[in-house]
Amino acid sequence: MSYQVLARKWRPKFFKELVGQEVVVRALVNGLDNDRVHHAFLFTGTRGVGKTTVARILAKCLNCETGVTSTPCGECGSCVDIDEGRFIDMLEIDAASRTKVDDTRELLDSVQFRPSRGRFKVYIIDEVHMLSPHSFNALLKTLEEPPSHVKFVLATTDAQKIPVTILSRCLRFNLRRLLPEQISGYLKMILKSEAIDADDAAVARIARAADGSMRDGLSLLDQAIAYGGGKLEDEDVANMMGSVDHEHVASIINAVASDDAPTLLEIVAELAAQARDLESVLTEIAEVLHRVCLVQCAPGYKDPERSDWDSVVSLAEKLSPEDAQLFYQIAVQGARDLGIAPDPRTGLEMTLLRMLAFRPVQAGAAGNSNDVPLSEKVSTKLVADSSGSSIAAKPPDSETSVIEPANATSTSDPAAPGLFAPQQEQLSRQVSMPGFEKDPEDWHGLLPRLELDGPVKELARNIQLESKSGNHWQFLIPDTARHLGSEAMVQKLQTALSTQLGHPVDLAVHTATEAVATPAVVSEKATRQRMTEAECSIEQDPTVRALKERLGAEIVEDSVQPLQ
Repeated sequence: MSYQVLARKWRPKFFKELVGQEVVVRALVNGLDNDRVHHAFLFTGTRGVGKTTVARILAKCLNCETGVTSTPCGECGSCVDIDEGRFIDMLEIDAASRTKVDDTRELLDSVQFRPSRGRFKVYIIDEVHMLSPHSFNALLKTLEEPPSHVKFVLATTDAQKIPVTILSRCLRFNLRRLLPEQISGYLKMILKSEAIDADDAAVARIARAADGSMRDGLSLLDQAIAYGGGKLEDEDVANMMGSVDHEHVASIINAVASDDAPTLLEIVAELAAQARDLESVLTEIAEVLHRVCLVQCAPGYKDPERSDWDSVVSLAEKLSPEDAQLFYQIAVQGARDLGIAPDPRTGLEMTLLRMLAFRPVQAGAAGNSNDVPLSEKVSTKLVADSSGSSIAAKPPDSETSVIEPANATSTSDPAAPGLFAPQQEQLSRQVSMPGFEKDPEDWHGLLPRLELDGPVKELARNIQLESKSGNHWQFLIPDTARHLGSEAMVQKLQTALSTQLGHPVDLAVHTATEAVATPAVVSEKATRQRMTEAECSIEQDPTVRALKERLGAEIVEDSVQPLQ
């Protein structure tokens, strides 16, 4: 007897054997048990999820010699013939090869005849979306009012191509893509029954590669058993599939986290030399980063099915949550763009280099002044205050005062390079704002040095320093912003402040009973003032005035923007 592939040998023969389709099974079982069986069914879903299998089991339930039941015996002549595909009253039609209207009419001519052996004639039309428009039209009337002895079962992988008139005449069931855990559980059961030794990691790798299709998983399992000589080892399966080991993926993420471009390129060259599937590398990176984010958000979380979880925990400690999210997004977008890259290796290398190029630069990390952001360069220049005296600003990483008096040349002097007039004006105005004290620990000057983001930054921008007593700092927060002052956010702000100042700080936030001059309020006032000045400047511009007088021109409302 010739060898029978696993996908055929282990095709489910009863509803209870189906994996991952509980919703569909429940509806069909209840309909059969309560004698409420529709005359037309439509099963949709991706390849290998069980559409044809469900159709055959349904045909067996309708024609079992013990009667219509949701649990056919599986032993009578009708059940055996249906399982073997030779039951005369079950007609399986491949719509992809019979698309013409004449084929459909020939099929419908046989509908009027009663079944020869069974209780019902069951027409299973696979890939029904391939029928021509004329074929669908010919099918409409019979599908709506078929003889009582006929049942139609339609199956498709592309329900969008089926006319609405057909959809409205059928009970539609969407078969779900299977989860890797569901596929691996079924594969382990088969391997145990076949007495084949297998590594759990190898089975899990096959289940993930199956991409939601049980049939694909069984086909890969067949191939892996042949490749491994009757046993499954993870290394053999990885070599067979050309997949990338977790060690390589972890090394890539570590190199990105360390800003090590040469190591990145060496790893890619090694993968290319081993003929690994470079198109899958970015997918694997995204999968690992997803688990890294899970660990960061829920430190106690662990998937017992994965043997590489310790490595993921180590990566979660090394990467910041922001970097993990950024790298994940770049990996997903890079995988999407691989199809238009010159070749997979080029697309992979450019995506990894993009992770390095777009990674936020840490303050003080650059040793060259040319690498320092403009905002930090500006803060080291000399700016003039409103009285004409000069003020020297220290770099953000300095332990001395943020802004202190100095007998330096005014920035109104053209000799002061690198500082633009709008920046001079903004900083001068900021210094003259109420509450902005010339203090080493002034809140308005200290805030930019904390490098906060997200909700913590919003909290810091909406509070005003009320008092300091030793290491105890007390802040006021407006009633409208008190929702920002949760215990977790206050704790994060306290940690950032203590780190920046180099000593522990006890931080308390209280609701203010009157208006407070928070950094957000100061910034908003400065923005409004700049807007007013910009509008006045435009109104007084000689060219604009001439255009208005001679041509009747008007300034478009809200179109004026101050220089940034």
